Amino acid sequence: MNNTNMFTFAAMSMIAGSALAGTPEPVVMETEPVKYVSGTLDLSYNTHFISYGLDVWGAGTDFGTDATFNPSVNLDFAVTDDLTLSVGTWFDINDNLPTTDSVGGQIQEVDFWAGLGYSMGAHSFSVTYQAWVYGGSTEDIIDLGYAYDHWLNPSFLAHIRVGEGASGGEDGVFFVFGVEPGKEYDKLSISFPVALAFTPNDFHGYDSGFGYASAGAQVSYPIYGGWAVNGGLTGYYTNDDVTGNADEAFITGNIGLSLDF
Repeated sequence: MNNTNMFTFAAMSMIAGSALAGTPEPVVMETEPVKYVSGTLDLSYNTHFISYGLDVWGAGTDFGTDATFNPSVNLDFAVTDDLTLSVGTWFDINDNLPTTDSVGGQIQEVDFWAGLGYSMGAHSFSVTYQAWVYGGSTEDIIDLGYAYDHWLNPSFLAHIRVGEGASGGEDGVFFVFGVEPGKEYDKLSISFPVALAFTPNDFHGYDSGFGYASAGAQVSYPIYGGWAVNGGLTGYYTNDDVTGNADEAFITGNIGLSLDF
């Protein structure tokens, strides 16, 4: 998921005061304080928990049957103008497993991450370590990402599992290619994420090859301060030989609130 936008820009202002006729008023540059720390709090409900094509709770075509609450927080620290350090955590909260099998109560999974992002003109690169804690073990991940600032917003992600934990699959990599064109209508923002993914490994404990394709629409509307309401729908077509899903095709939904600070 959603890690940059670390700086604000200088603003020019005219300093008023007495001046003789025909004498220009002095102009000074006033620089707003640099924002060295920023972040996002996200409070989302999701009809499905999809992990690289795997329908974790097996909801399939039963829209909303196994809905889950997924709060998360991410902090970005500006190291330089182009380098950002990001840390954060994500929770999967639901009653889809007995509490004796959970991390604690209805908390089924807690993820932690730390990573670096570097921007070079329109190009952005990132490397992120993640620890996914669930099932009494920890799955270790290294993500390598690339994005290009363009109206299509193309991206590439190499999702590399280096510690299988309780995944039931193998260490390996999932490659994800995506685009996400978007448009703004007054305050309303809408985007259309599309992704195509495959793995050369038995990543989910089944076959290798084409994993899934997805396409959807997401909207966001600011409501107060840095708060916004978000929602959308995403359609998935998954390869059950790779994911083991009972239903290959299904639609997922999400709705929630986010705060940028």
